[in-house]
Amino acid sequence: MSEYEFVLSSGERIPIVITTRRGLRNITLRPKTRPAREIHISKPWMTSTTTALKFLEQKRRWCERIFDTAPQKVCIKSGDVIEFLGRRVTLQHNPAQRLNDFIINDDNSATLIVGGGADMFERRVRDFIKAQFLSVVKQMIHTVPRNLWPRRVAIRDTSSRWGSCSTSGTMSFSWRLAFAPYDVMRYVVMHELAHMVHMDHSPEFWQTVSQLYGFGVERARRWLNVHGAELHKYF
Repeated sequence: MSEYEFVLSSGERIPIVITTRRGLRNITLRPKTRPAREIHISKPWMTSTTTALKFLEQKRRWCERIFDTAPQKVCIKSGDVIEFLGRRVTLQHNPAQRLNDFIINDDNSATLIVGGGADMFERRVRDFIKAQFLSVVKQMIHTVPRNLWPRRVAIRDTSSRWGSCSTSGTMSFSWRLAFAPYDVMRYVVMHELAHMVHMDHSPEFWQTVSQLYGFGVERARRWLNVHGAELHKYF
């Protein structure tokens, strides 16, 4: 059990995990709703725990909103229809087969037939979506000039960031973007590619995002701001 807790207005007690990091200049907060509901605080070496907790209290409204709007987890099962990577996909379980089959229909819907034991069904669906998502992201990256390509692409399961780009050239994306509309996925990819030119959010950066994405960039950005929490409802 965590030594510290953040009590929501509803009475729910959220464990607080505090980490001290050398070289850190500011206190950072990371409310997590998956897989466990926790608040992670990173603080500089010389900052007291009391100061870090006071800072968290100052951000109460923001934290409350994150936990209040986080969707309840939806367990998937054979026969369910879910949407990912721009398709409505019917999930089926066939324990007699070893590998997965992905069948695309004429209307662009699809059927994913998952093999193996029932206890591995959710995990195998999740792993399939992750692999497909990474493939689609790489295809999107290859549509821009080669000088903008990252040195490495990775997928993560983050609760507060959809993508990131390091100075070393590594680009990371939350695989949960697979549940977003295709244009929204593409917006995040172009956003991070623009950081290969501008490692900030200056007007020049946003101009580069618009140039890479084209018409509709603001619509995609607004969709993510409004519906982003919904992308965490599975797994």
